[in-house]
Amino acid sequence: MSSDSDLGFFVLLVRKGNLSAAALELNLSPPAVSKRLAKLEDRLGVRLLNRTTRRISLTSEGEAYFQSAVQIMREIEDLEQRVTNASETPSGLLRINATFGFGREYVAPVVSEFSHLYPDVEIQLLLTDVPMNMVEEGIDLGIRFGGLPNSRIRARKLQGNRRFLCASPAYIEKHGAPKTLADLIHHNCIILRQDKDVHDVWKFQRGQHSETVKVHGTLSSNDGEIALGWVMNGNGIMMRSEWDIARHVKANRLQLVLPQYAHVDADIYAVYPERHNLSAKVRIFIDFLHRNLRKNSTARIQ
Repeated sequence: MSSDSDLGFFVLLVRKGNLSAAALELNLSPPAVSKRLAKLEDRLGVRLLNRTTRRISLTSEGEAYFQSAVQIMREIEDLEQRVTNASETPSGLLRINATFGFGREYVAPVVSEFSHLYPDVEIQLLLTDVPMNMVEEGIDLGIRFGGLPNSRIRARKLQGNRRFLCASPAYIEKHGAPKTLADLIHHNCIILRQDKDVHDVWKFQRGQHSETVKVHGTLSSNDGEIALGWVMNGNGIMMRSEWDIARHVKANRLQLVLPQYAHVDADIYAVYPERHNLSAKVRIFIDFLHRNLRKNSTARIQ
């Protein structure tokens, strides 16, 4: 989006850090920039920036406007690229990184179907337990869960996703179900490990209230599929993504535990390095993956 729009103007102003630098970029005088900012604030009915002679700082309303403006501008840019390049035929090497479980269950079948439609694309699907460094490893596209790592990475949300506590009916029958989060200390919790990290502090959210619980158990693994197998065999309680347990919950092989508490920061994103032009192979594959995930109702509990 060009900087002559209100969104583009405001984003440019914030990124430049002061009125003079923004004026130089826009080929305007500082008073003209100040007047335009005042008109924008008058139209919105809020103050967006605190000004001093040398610098500007965001108000809380300005911070919200800035973050939304950046996201909207990126989405419009992506839309314009998709429309402009709609006739492009994707080709060349496409390197995709995903986690083991999600990659096997959902990404690999999509890659297979995509390959039939676009035989000129050579696809390398690289599955890891932790995300690869996209720039250093030459990754074109990564599938990530939850919060995004840094501002150099651009992202498109593929699907909503939550993490739930779950256990097998046999475990619930034998040990009972916890009635509060504090009750988890009396249960065998199955813990995931990644490299040197041990994920034994579980975060929960209910409405606006958040809470953390440190859990313990006799079983842990760096492989989510193995850990899920232990849960289904009645060995304990586990926190697991909705996409991984939905089909088992629907088939009554697993039961949700304390379902009113869910880890909400677990949405599924397609991420790619910051680039001026997104290649046809990446853009078209993201669209294709997005459509397939939306059609796949087995990935959602309700």
